[in-house]
Amino acid sequence: MPNLAPALRERVTFARRVTITDAYGATRGDWVDQFTVAARIQPRLGGETVIAARLQGAQPVSITVRQSAYTREIDEGWRAMNARSGVVYAVHSLIDPDEHTADHGKFFEMLCETGVAA
Repeated sequence: MPNLAPALRERVTFARRVTITDAYGATRGDWVDQFTVAARIQPRLGGETVIAARLQGAQPVSITVRQSAYTREIDEGWRAMNARSGVVYAVHSLIDPDEHTADHGKFFEMLCETGVAA
């Protein structure tokens, strides 16, 4: 994979859902921001799955971030928010795109979607 560092032009805040108990003992799930990192957000193009998602009002994107102690905690069910635009994405999968190369361990690529219920 080419050097992606210059392409990480966005700031993305990652949040996970935690259970919060109020003063009356009622519990609810709420999003809690965990950290903000530099990222690249790239719309997914083509393919039947992408076209079907768009027909349902969802926009698939790939979000790329550097691997770190923080980003290694991300998993499916987290959400990502573009800190500049406020657009929220549901994280569906997370991979190391360079798993079998010399660049292994440098970046994570996430398949995310906007326009879906979180």
